Amino acid sequence: MNLVLSVALRLTAAAATATLLAACSMGGMFGGGNSAAQTQQLQNATASPAAVAQAQSNALPAIATTCPPIRVRSGSEAMFYYGGGRTGDARSLQYQGVIDETSRNCVVSNGLITVNMGVVGRVLLGPAGNQTSVNAPIRFAVERDGQAVFSEKHTIPVAIVAPARSAEFVKVLENVAIPYLGGEDITIWVGFDTRG
Repeated sequence: MNLVLSVALRLTAAAATATLLAACSMGGMFGGGNSAAQTQQLQNATASPAAVAQAQSNALPAIATTCPPIRVRSGSEAMFYYGGGRTGDARSLQYQGVIDETSRNCVVSNGLITVNMGVVGRVLLGPAGNQTSVNAPIRFAVERDGQAVFSEKHTIPVAIVAPARSAEFVKVLENVAIPYLGGEDITIWVGFDTRG
């Protein structure tokens, strides 16, 4: 009888844990779009220690009912590289990169929402492509009530092994802390950033 009770309690605890995790880590959403000025603001954003301290000063613990959405910024969902400066000529396309999936999960505690965010994508060789390695420049950014509070660019090396003409890449950022009082409008952005 004790064994049956023990198994039932473990199954109940596992189901409750799975339900809580599902609420915070449901898949990604694609789309969204901002102006070029807003995109530039996010690309150059860094939150100063003073800004973070000010946002945290009145922070109280809050419970997040859902994680902020993660979206692919409009215009940054793909990258293209053409040979010989023949931009737009399909026969000169050496490679392209695409974002396939995004995901995030979060924990809220002590006035912070701590987010793990990730992206899965592919690099595909074009008709003129023969690369064995391509760098995928991916930018993650977080916007809180219209203000950029986090922005990081990561260059991900992608090895393409013949005879394959494509390869997948994965990038995950962990423990990105954002001041959170409850009710803020927070969006996580991801996309290719091919600008130097």
